[in-house]
Amino acid sequence: MKKYRQALRLALPVEGSSRKGRRMTKTYDALALLSGGLDSILAVKVIQDQGLRVLGLHFTSPFFGKKNLIPFWKEHYGIDAVAVNIGQQYVDLMLDGPPNNFGKWLNPCVDCKILMIEHAKLLMEKYGAKFLISGEVIGQRPMSQRRDAMSLIRKRSEAMNVLLRPLCALKLEPTPVEESGLVDRSRLLAFGGRSRKPQLELAKQYGFTEIPTPAGGCVLAEASAAGRFIKLMEEKTRPTPRDFVLVQVGRQVWAGSHWLSMGRKQQENKRLNDLSSEADYVFTSVGFPGPVAVGRMTDAGEWDMETIRAAAELTASYASKARRESEETGEPVTMAVAHNGEVHELQIMPRRETSVAWAEPMQDLVAPWKQTRKEAEQEECPEKRGAEDDK
Repeated sequence: MKKYRQALRLALPVEGSSRKGRRMTKTYDALALLSGGLDSILAVKVIQDQGLRVLGLHFTSPFFGKKNLIPFWKEHYGIDAVAVNIGQQYVDLMLDGPPNNFGKWLNPCVDCKILMIEHAKLLMEKYGAKFLISGEVIGQRPMSQRRDAMSLIRKRSEAMNVLLRPLCALKLEPTPVEESGLVDRSRLLAFGGRSRKPQLELAKQYGFTEIPTPAGGCVLAEASAAGRFIKLMEEKTRPTPRDFVLVQVGRQVWAGSHWLSMGRKQQENKRLNDLSSEADYVFTSVGFPGPVAVGRMTDAGEWDMETIRAAAELTASYASKARRESEETGEPVTMAVAHNGEVHELQIMPRRETSVAWAEPMQDLVAPWKQTRKEAEQEECPEKRGAEDDK
């Protein structure tokens, strides 16, 4: 994880400045990993109850994050929070392979937590914080909240002296922050297991009028998204965070190494326009309403004219008015294609079956991709293979 630590240091936010110079940063006793799920919110409240100031760090990446809810958390739960973007570091972790492996789909839950804690540690000095808070509950989640996994996370993130888990602290050994007296251990909790009843009861005691759901929200744990991410990583050596965002928007189809994203509604059309760049092939209809489509180059490079026409035909086929009129009149419709600062118009017939075969990436790509990666890692590191054989 060394290179991720170096990348994190380079990514630390720079405090803004005003006309009078640099603004002073408000200080806090603790920084909390704030997903916005019920456990993370309760962990903050338990520490706030001891008169300590807590700042929530809401980590965002192409795969998770709802920074638009930060004002809501402040208003409804009395929690200060800031958004912390770890998109590039998270993508690097995905591409290079998480040291502690993926979950059922592409969720690197153990290494995800390590990455966040490492980043939070780097922010402690900025905010004057003395310790970190996590909302983990021992036994709550099968991959990252087993006792051994929680111990590994604390050790690998080098947070042995600063990490506190308030909701299950009484089931764990006392931490230095408790032993110092800064935090009263007797006022911490002993939650454990998969039942949500203790959390829901505590939320009622706090008078929450809206009960947040368990954290979740990470698309890496979803089967429907996994195939999209695998196909992207197969066809592009180092996808960017924006690539991983784009591959989640709208209808996703591939023709070999050619990647096309099509909007299914107005909101997705706007999102695709916002995510597109000059180097992309951006398809729009002329004279009739229809989807926006973005063709992004992969390692295969520039598109040939046959693929461009096929993408225009496919995109037009999802414009109901254009398809209907073309079928009735037998006449082509016009599609505009923008690329590298130039716009060309193509006369095409809307059709789903084009000279290029387009297909959506499916989740069955995941298992063979994982197996291939595992075999490659074992080939490079025989001692790792031996260690796994001993399990």
